[in-house]
Amino acid sequence: MTALRMKRPTPAFVVAMVALFVALGGTAGAVVNAAVPLAKRALVADNAKKLGGQTSAQIAAQGAKSALALSPAGERPSSTSAGLLTTKSATGQIAAGGGQAFTVVCDAGQKVAGGGFSSDQLVIGFDSYPSNETTWSFFLANLDDAAAANVSLYATCLR
Repeated sequence: MTALRMKRPTPAFVVAMVALFVALGGTAGAVVNAAVPLAKRALVADNAKKLGGQTSAQIAAQGAKSALALSPAGERPSSTSAGLLTTKSATGQIAAGGGQAFTVVCDAGQKVAGGGFSSDQLVIGFDSYPSNETTWSFFLANLDDAAAANVSLYATCLR
């Protein structure tokens, strides 16, 4: 049984196909090149009608004035948000080659939001987590076998 094999295309067929693709591609490119600038001009004209001849700075100023007129009088949240966070700190020491647990407690009425530490030696943190709503806990290990490590502990508290 003989298998049907596809014949190779002749050179004339290959040249004809390339010419066809080039011809079709050229007309498609011409259509796209003509249509895109026209669409851009129409879009710019539509946007200019929406703005009523005003610049973006003028429209932004109107929006800011409207927002201030509609908002309640008094301090704005952005001016008071810095007072919502406080940082509590504590210090400690870890013996050479040892590990130790530490806690930092927020003031009464505050909730802990995060914590961190720094050290003067090579110290690794094995645990760093909120142990309850007001306390951040750490378990740190000193990787230096020759010297004790002084650590500074921090907790960010939310009023």
